[in-house]
Amino acid sequence: MAKKVLDALVAKHGAAIVKTEQIHGDEVAWVKREALVAVATWLRDDAAMAFDYPVFVTAIDRLDWKPLNRPPSEAWTEGQPRFEVCVQLRSSKHKHRIRLKVALAENDAKLPSLTPLWAGFNWQERETFDMYGIKFEGHPDLRRIYMYEEFVGHPLRKDYPKDKRQPLVRRPDLA
Repeated sequence: MAKKVLDALVAKHGAAIVKTEQIHGDEVAWVKREALVAVATWLRDDAAMAFDYPVFVTAIDRLDWKPLNRPPSEAWTEGQPRFEVCVQLRSSKHKHRIRLKVALAENDAKLPSLTPLWAGFNWQERETFDMYGIKFEGHPDLRRIYMYEEFVGHPLRKDYPKDKRQPLVRRPDLA
């Protein structure tokens, strides 16, 4: 259904699109990090696109990822980006949807915030920051949302130790 969206996206922003694919009926566009805001702005503002509904922002940690029902060559290896940030958008007017993905290296896990375009991404970007450590540059209030400020690490990263002890923080308001 949204194949026409992928085709229009490639026609308009061809140099910014790494690749497109359809996975289980979902249209996916892999976007270069530096072009994410331009692509997202066009998807929101172009009348033929009209993506007005921000569905979600999250990340995938591909550390030691081995795909099911896909070639072994797609498994994660040291030289590949560790994280994928996924942004799902929907158009309530045209009834189509698209997923944008941005690949990020472990030592450079940051990308521009989409909160200025869709206020609904505010808390979702904060959650992704808190759980995975992905920094959203230009976010109006990027701080932890679930874990307390003294918490060390990011609990949804695959290398986070499941039995790690965290500092005990005494709060005077709970004494």
